[in-house]
Amino acid sequence: MVDSSVQQLIDTVAWVLIEDGRILCGRPRGKDVYFIPGGKREGAETDLQTLVREVAEELTVELDADTAVHVGTYEAAVADGHATVVRMACYTAEYRGVLTASSEIDALAWFGYRDRDLVPPVDQLLFDDLAAAGLLR
Repeated sequence: MVDSSVQQLIDTVAWVLIEDGRILCGRPRGKDVYFIPGGKREGAETDLQTLVREVAEELTVELDADTAVHVGTYEAAVADGHATVVRMACYTAEYRGVLTASSEIDALAWFGYRDRDLVPPVDQLLFDDLAAAGLLR
C-alpha cells in the first residue's frame, strides 16, 4: 500500500525567455497546458546541463551556458491534488539558432501576465515575480 501523504518531488529546470514583456511557453504533444520550456533532470546532470539538453530537444536552439543567470527557484503542488510538488529552477540564457517547436512540442506561444491561468501552479509563481519586477506585462 502506498502512503499518499508522502510527497513526491519532480525536479525541473526552465528557460526564461522574455521579449516585449511576454514569456515564451510551449505546449507538449498530447497536453492541454502550456509550460515554460525545460524539463526534468536526467541522472547526475547539473541545472545547466539539463537546461541546455532540454531546450535543444524542445526548441532546436543551442543555449550558451556561459550566459546563464539564475532567476529563481520555485516550488508548488501539481494542480491535480496529488501529493506531488514540482521544483523549477529558472534561468535566462542567450541562444543561437531559430526557435522552432520540435516533434515534442505542439505549439509555441508568447504569454503575458493575463495568460497566467494557462500555465501550471509552479509557472504561475514565476509569472508573479516577473510581473512584480516589471518584466511581464
